Amino acid sequence: MVADKIKKFNSIPLSVLDLSPINEGSNATQSFKNSAELAQHAEKLGFNRYWFAEHHNMPGIGSSATSVLIGHIAGVTKRIRVGSGGIMLPNHAPLVIAEQFGTLESIYPGRIDLGLGRAPGSDQATAYALRRTLQSTGDDFPEQLAELQAYFEPDRSARVRAFPGEGLDIPIWLLGSSGFSAQLAAQKGLPFSFASHFAPAYTLQALQLYHQNFKPSKFLKEPYAMLGINVIAAETDEKAQWLATSQQLQFLGITTGMPSQLKPPVDNINEYWSPQQQASIKQTLDPRTTIVGSPETVKRKLESFIQETRANELIINTQVYSHEERMRSYSIIADMMD
Repeated sequence: MVADKIKKFNSIPLSVLDLSPINEGSNATQSFKNSAELAQHAEKLGFNRYWFAEHHNMPGIGSSATSVLIGHIAGVTKRIRVGSGGIMLPNHAPLVIAEQFGTLESIYPGRIDLGLGRAPGSDQATAYALRRTLQSTGDDFPEQLAELQAYFEPDRSARVRAFPGEGLDIPIWLLGSSGFSAQLAAQKGLPFSFASHFAPAYTLQALQLYHQNFKPSKFLKEPYAMLGINVIAAETDEKAQWLATSQQLQFLGITTGMPSQLKPPVDNINEYWSPQQQASIKQTLDPRTTIVGSPETVKRKLESFIQETRANELIINTQVYSHEERMRSYSIIADMMD
């Protein structure tokens, strides 16, 4: 049965970030089946949103065609909000995004979120393949955002209009891993989501910039910040740490320029990385924003993170090789919710 209302942890909603991981020995077809099952599971557990992130040229991530996947997941769920965390706007013409999300909102009214980022979500060669030019470096992101917002305005007299899209109320979020989008979201009066799950060192600074510079708008009267966080929960700390080695191996592949499909967990991660690589990856997967452990450990660390950041919402990424263990991790988190 679908949850009657959004459940909360320490009075704030929790949401799901899905990279639609493609496991070693598997394929995208199975990945999308897993995402559909996890989204239905998250909806029943009372999670608020289910977002996908746009990445390219990464064999272990299946969410590259983000808007297509959003439509698929919205079609197999009933209440949970579905959206992008995010669409990398420099990779696309704003008109195309307006039409795509106008279409999604028209099919699933009141359930679609449009989160936007200014990074390419890929390497430079892939960015060129996506854009056919590298003249757009992200510096024109504010202009791209303004153009996109204009397509959603009602009764436009412009020569180019978005159908569907025009006149639709689709929440736009700005995403970031530095201070740029924090300040832009504040100036525009938009909700802001920060990638604490891979840029933990800048979390508090970005939040401070957002809150100090926030200007109320027709979209939002007060600041609203959602933070990304990695959580892997299991019955014991030891099991959770073992499951977490898959994510550590994934980051090791990225940092060494050899991204791969998501690998199964290993018994001794120290056999796979050098001390320097370990230090670098553990700086990215900071224990404050990559929470791994038993229900007691996870609850304590989540409470501490919420108290420290005063986040309005958390969006949780659980990068686990076993689909059953991934589902179980979210169940454990849900058991902590009100």
